[in-house]
Amino acid sequence: MESILQIILVTLLPFLELRASIPYGILKEGMGWPLVFAVCVITNILLAPIVYFFLDKVIHVFLRIKIIDKLYNKYVEKTQKKIHKYVEKYGEWAVAAFIAVPFPGSGVYSGMLAAYLLGLGYRKSFYAAVIGVLIAGTIVTAVSVSGAEAFFFLIKMNG
Repeated sequence: MESILQIILVTLLPFLELRASIPYGILKEGMGWPLVFAVCVITNILLAPIVYFFLDKVIHVFLRIKIIDKLYNKYVEKTQKKIHKYVEKYGEWAVAAFIAVPFPGSGVYSGMLAAYLLGLGYRKSFYAAVIGVLIAGTIVTAVSVSGAEAFFFLIKMNG
């Protein structure tokens, strides 16, 4: 149970999300990939409406603090530049692809921020997050499992 809690907590960390929690669960904790995939993907999907709600209802209170406003605007501009031209052309599919790319900083937090700032709306943003998280989870799981299998195969060959 402790291992499940640990991968949930890693999944909730901005810039890490399931890109870190899946390898952690499979490679470090030795958990089965189906369980790790399910827990991390569900946690990451559930994060999407929380992030959207925070952006829509709560962030305005914190933006009254100058340092937070400055950091927020810097992050907003960076995210907008990365994704704007794609969202204009492809809508929620661009956000899904942005979330799906398994690189740090391209997950649900930044994807929902981009969707919110570009006026995609809650429903389309949520669908984009679900699709993106499923793709990212599949990629990261496949890489983690194949990497672990290759590692253990090499140990058996040399052992």
